[in-house]
Amino acid sequence: MSFEEIKELHDQSLMPTYGRFPVALTSGKGAVCYDTDGNAYIDFGSGIGVNSLGFCNEGWIDAVTAQLHKAQHFSNLYYNDTQIAFADKLVKAAGMARAFLCNSGAEANECAIKLARKYSFDLYGKGRSTIVTLQNSFHGRTVTTLSATGQEVFHNYFFPFTDDFRFAPAGDIAALTETIDDTVCAVMLECVQGEGGVLPLEVDYLQAVRALCDERGILLLIDEVQTGVARTGTFLCIEQAGIKPDVVTLAKGLGGGLPIGA
Repeated sequence: MSFEEIKELHDQSLMPTYGRFPVALTSGKGAVCYDTDGNAYIDFGSGIGVNSLGFCNEGWIDAVTAQLHKAQHFSNLYYNDTQIAFADKLVKAAGMARAFLCNSGAEANECAIKLARKYSFDLYGKGRSTIVTLQNSFHGRTVTTLSATGQEVFHNYFFPFTDDFRFAPAGDIAALTETIDDTVCAVMLECVQGEGGVLPLEVDYLQAVRALCDERGILLLIDEVQTGVARTGTFLCIEQAGIKPDVVTLAKGLGGGLPIGA
């Protein structure tokens, strides 16, 4: 189909959720993809962090194909050797204790929020459910992860939002300290703010946040949906600060093009 035909069909069939560029992509290999007119483009964004192995990596195709010839899905009501082997490799690579597997980055961040609130409730009881995130952050498009996102532009249309989120300016440890009181159970942040403008947080700041969380008895949640799976040179970006989070979220590059979160 031509670009015009694809666009017409798009406008008939899909909700206009995304602001798309006037290009219809059809195929790709490595870092290069092609449109309906045969023009080649280098994808410097890696599909917004998804295509960690590029387009149509042969090893990825072989692994996915081999699994599809065995089974495409098993319910979580049963043990599954592939899932368990993957989780084992994942926790070892990330230096964490256990994994919870899901379908997307937003779902992973929702689970991190639930985990922090349950931890705090079990330890301290009610009244300690507030999570502090950073201004210009982005944590997803569900109602709760939008609530955790520190950008006013996303806080329209979908009221009421989930309660008990606060925002502090990125990189300002004094302001973060003032934001934390005895209702706070966790701090959640990205090591590099992606949607906020590709803004890396300084190592000294990340280390100070870890120390502050330890001092106040609250959890540190690190959103590595965009930065994880070696996009910054280490498996987790937070490794470069020499600290370990209590909870880390992953997605995008973890599946190399298939939907997965952890």
